Amino acid sequence: MNPTPTGRLLRTADGSDLVVTRTMRAPIDDVWASVTEPERTARWFGPWEGDAAPGRTIKVRMSFEEGAPWFDAHIDACEPPRRLALTTTDEAGAWHMELRLSESDGTTELQLIHHLRSDQGVGEMGPGWEYYLDNLVASRDGTAAPAFDDYYPAQKAYFEDLAKGD
Repeated sequence: MNPTPTGRLLRTADGSDLVVTRTMRAPIDDVWASVTEPERTARWFGPWEGDAAPGRTIKVRMSFEEGAPWFDAHIDACEPPRRLALTTTDEAGAWHMELRLSESDGTTELQLIHHLRSDQGVGEMGPGWEYYLDNLVASRDGTAAPAFDDYYPAQKAYFEDLAKGD
């Protein structure tokens, strides 16, 4: 497999937004369930546990990473079925993430937005988010999961070039 990177890097007042988008032929509520229900997130990212609500922190497992580590995710906003904002923390620091969903004619667009204060590391993050969103699509379609080795390091230069492109 040779997946084509789709991510964009948009400049903001505070840094950049790394935006990766997927479109799925499915109702928005079904896609929302795929990104919020623990038994469904387990299929493409990892399960989570805790009492999820805005202002609370849950534990999320990255099942497809080496060692399947757990990390904390503070729920900054939850506006079903259109927006979920999280701040994740682990030994690497804090990441501000957002999922935005919109539906038109039975098709749902999902945007994963990683709010970045600097572009450092975008060459590693971009391929990772491409992989995870393709894994989401595969889990929904019942097709074989992609291999991370098809994304990284193959897509690293694409994302590093986005960071250079002012």
